[in-house]
Amino acid sequence: MPIPVDVTRARHDTPGCAEVVHLNNAGAALTPAPVLDAVIDHLHLEARLGGYEAATAAAPKVNAVYESIARLIGCRPHEVAVVENATRAWDMAFYAMRFGPGDRILTSRAEYASNVIAFLQVARRTGAHIEVVDDDEHGQLSVEDLERRLDDDVKLVAVTHVPTQSGLVNPAAEVGRLTRAAGVPFLLDACQSVGQLPVDVQEIGCDMLSATGRKFLRGPRGTGFLYVSDRLVETMEPPFLDLHAATWTDAQTYDIRPDARRFESWETNYAAKIGLGVAVGYALDWGIEAIEERVTSLATRLRHQLAQLPGVTVQDRGRRLCGIVTFTVDGVPAADVHRRLTTAGINTGVSAITSARYDLGARNLPAVVRASVHYYNTDEEIDTLCATLGSHRT
Repeated sequence: MPIPVDVTRARHDTPGCAEVVHLNNAGAALTPAPVLDAVIDHLHLEARLGGYEAATAAAPKVNAVYESIARLIGCRPHEVAVVENATRAWDMAFYAMRFGPGDRILTSRAEYASNVIAFLQVARRTGAHIEVVDDDEHGQLSVEDLERRLDDDVKLVAVTHVPTQSGLVNPAAEVGRLTRAAGVPFLLDACQSVGQLPVDVQEIGCDMLSATGRKFLRGPRGTGFLYVSDRLVETMEPPFLDLHAATWTDAQTYDIRPDARRFESWETNYAAKIGLGVAVGYALDWGIEAIEERVTSLATRLRHQLAQLPGVTVQDRGRRLCGIVTFTVDGVPAADVHRRLTTAGINTGVSAITSARYDLGARNLPAVVRASVHYYNTDEEIDTLCATLGSHRT
């Protein structure tokens, strides 16, 4: 059994806990002091030495970022690229794939708007087709329907692990088992799962994975990373290259570097990058299993209490649920509920149909309120949220 999270210490490490009830971790979590200190320290170093010189001095810290991420997701450091956000990570992988007329891309109903927009653009350019795999009776991706659809025309399976609009955890490892057997590349959007759940690319069997720093990893905004397996990386040419991703070898030639850093660019925010590495190390020190246990317990409590409130409907679906809790209030638009909670000093989010049309559209939900917990949240904060909702219904 994992050692339980010391909530008192976690809150002491988190200055924002003294300011607000923060239940918007699926948007951006509160930054812990060690991450904040690492970012500020490097900015001071840049101010004293110069940006390039500071990067050289901090090279061991920068290299450690790749090692920490590799430990986090079960890969090797050279299979990791650090980029500015999860969308850029996902895009760099997706746009490096080759599609042609009649090729098929399989995805899930949980897919995020940015990913679907990329599907639509590539389909328009190449003649490829997008197919949405059915949900099963639990509201998660149907493994049986995916297996039925897999054939030689399928060139990519792209699935969101945990969606922006629900506490669902899609069965990623079962998807990986099927894609490996079929020899089809598998791109996993782990933006909302990395940091709150154990994510191991070997166990899942994905070829590519994208994630962010600002959400459950509690890293700086403007950070993300991409995993690309050695099995696939040298078949992929990034949609754009620079002198970091490739070497200009002759007047008319260039060589792309052989590892995942072909998906990076020369200029980067070194302070934020170092902060990301510290955030990953901080999460590993707590233990991802312990984090999952704490987060899942808090989310279960929140769903139970919301379900007792008149007029409140919990909207999460799936056999396995995580720390994202979504709900609606009868007769009150999600944006209005969000505003009322914000006024009361409670941070939440809203997921609108424009972010998740395949899912929310099929359920006739224009928007849902999203309360996402983390291990530094408390039972008392959940009680405060529910009491505030209840007071507005009376």
